Amino acid sequence: MKYLLLCILFCGFGMNAQVVNKTDSNRVKPQDTLVIDSGRKDSLQIFKPTIYDYQYHTQFSEKKIFDTVFTHDKTFIFSQYNNRDNFGRIQFANIGSGFNPLVFEVNTEQNLSLLPTNKSFNILGINDVKYYDVKTPTAAFIYHNSVSSGAELQSTYTQNIGKNFNFAVEYLGLRSLGMYQNALASNNNVIFSGHYISKNNKYEAFAHFLHQNVNNQENGGIADTDLFLSGNSNFDNRLNIPVNLNSSDSRFGYRRYYFSQQFRPFATEKFPFKIRHTIFHQGNKYYYNQQSPEPYYFDEASDLIDYPLSSKKYSKNLSNTVSVLFDKENFKLDAGVRHQLIKLGIGAALPSSLNIPQEISENRIGAVGNLQIKLWDKIALNSNLEFSNGNEFGTFLRSQNLMKFEPVEGYFVNAKVNFQSASPTFNLLMNPSVYRQFNYYFDNPNNETITEIGGDINLKWFQSKAFANYFRIDNYTYLDSAAKPQQSGSGLNISQIGGEATFSYGNFHLNPKVLFQSAIGNKDLLPMPNFVGRANLFWQGKAFKKAAEIQAGIKIYYFTKFASREYFPVLNEFILPNANSQSIGGQPIADVYFNMKVKRMFFFIEAQHLNTTFMQNKSFTAPNYPIYDFRLNLGIVWYLFS
Repeated sequence: MKYLLLCILFCGFGMNAQVVNKTDSNRVKPQDTLVIDSGRKDSLQIFKPTIYDYQYHTQFSEKKIFDTVFTHDKTFIFSQYNNRDNFGRIQFANIGSGFNPLVFEVNTEQNLSLLPTNKSFNILGINDVKYYDVKTPTAAFIYHNSVSSGAELQSTYTQNIGKNFNFAVEYLGLRSLGMYQNALASNNNVIFSGHYISKNNKYEAFAHFLHQNVNNQENGGIADTDLFLSGNSNFDNRLNIPVNLNSSDSRFGYRRYYFSQQFRPFATEKFPFKIRHTIFHQGNKYYYNQQSPEPYYFDEASDLIDYPLSSKKYSKNLSNTVSVLFDKENFKLDAGVRHQLIKLGIGAALPSSLNIPQEISENRIGAVGNLQIKLWDKIALNSNLEFSNGNEFGTFLRSQNLMKFEPVEGYFVNAKVNFQSASPTFNLLMNPSVYRQFNYYFDNPNNETITEIGGDINLKWFQSKAFANYFRIDNYTYLDSAAKPQQSGSGLNISQIGGEATFSYGNFHLNPKVLFQSAIGNKDLLPMPNFVGRANLFWQGKAFKKAAEIQAGIKIYYFTKFASREYFPVLNEFILPNANSQSIGGQPIADVYFNMKVKRMFFFIEAQHLNTTFMQNKSFTAPNYPIYDFRLNLGIVWYLFS
């Protein structure tokens, strides 16, 4: 299969190029409102909003319009329950149950916080929250069906009050029963956000409240993989396959209060300065619940301790930042100081013999800075720096540097150099459990440092992109096969190279994406596939007297076979495999789909893992966790502009 994808990629270069509309389709134009005037003196002007009057942005990004263009990338986004392109991951059998990451990436949301890896795929950070600017009340809906029973619905309502204030309410609810025993997923997110700017443009404020729950029943995988691999028709109904855990579930709550304001005390022309103040409180809570001790985790009564079956751990972060911003069109410099109060703790005290504290807290003092430079409309530099220090969690340092170069319009070169030195994720520092072997306190660990160097080249030809990344990880922190945190004494080097392109011939299009990766030194500590690839072959055109636009095609997803880490439900993390663990990968996942757009409504119909209807499913997401069987995936995206 690996070679098939490569052949498709190279054969595509023999086709005539026709660019599918994907480039900056949501760029805001200066003239965004149609004005209708009767021409009479003192006549009423009627403002008829266009799509350019419906915009959104994050706090530190440029405004974009609502993207209603029917591009091929939509099928990768709106066919997923988290509405993200999940290339480089493989989904568990039930939607809402997370993914097994196949490609190394840095998740900054895990810095100085409690965020289990398998609960992180639908969590929204500060820079993910959207603020809107719409001329009329606007709503958006995204619907997905679930596995066996349930559904997912994401809704957004936003409205401007006057010209200077906007508020938005967003909600996501997901409930999916799953096809295996004890696999229910129940997630919900709610966001309230607001943005205000004064009439004289001297004062601006951003605020949001966010509450997210990611709840899952945990079955520990199937108890006997031979029943899944045997092909016995008695087990075609996956509920007939016994699982390892029968009364366990995990729950993660993520709550944030955020407020940021900035004030321009002087005239912009003479003194382009702003004073910015940001304060937020962020709390994380993780629960692992059981109705009774699971025999899967212990052999004798001495393996248990006197502790509640429902264990809890939490982290809190109260952050307060004051900075001064020099704000010119082509030069921006933001520098300030930050105070943080951080806590990490467990719900109930453990026996003193274990030497695990109930709570750790500290005050941290640090500095933040951001530099943005634009030169000749061809070069853009964005550099961020954050530093803080405390007695408990040590020194935190993060530097992110991105340069974007556009030698010719439509051709981009992006280069990045990032560095991060931080305490390991809080989930690996402390854990309470009724099971004696799963209690630990990782006292005084070394900072895990990550150096990242990479970049990409974007070309108009075939709408193509080539990228390369290099990571150097020192003091890599991981969970061994016994689910105990460890640190590597030597560095881990990871290299990645890949590309993506779109080839077209008439209404037929081919969009392949490939990634090769390898680890040098300590590669057994982070097992990964050497190759991840995806090919999307589709037809796109008008139908029904041009009243609708249709996409129909096939997607093939493939990664090479490798000895994957195991999923460990108690921590919602991935641990090193043991000698008897199954390898995963080496089999294609083929999806056939039919998508349609009518005005501003998108319909997505997808036969997922269709090849399992004529060949036996022998694939796993992680050891003991079979990948999903064939299912019909339905989705609807609907934008309402009143």
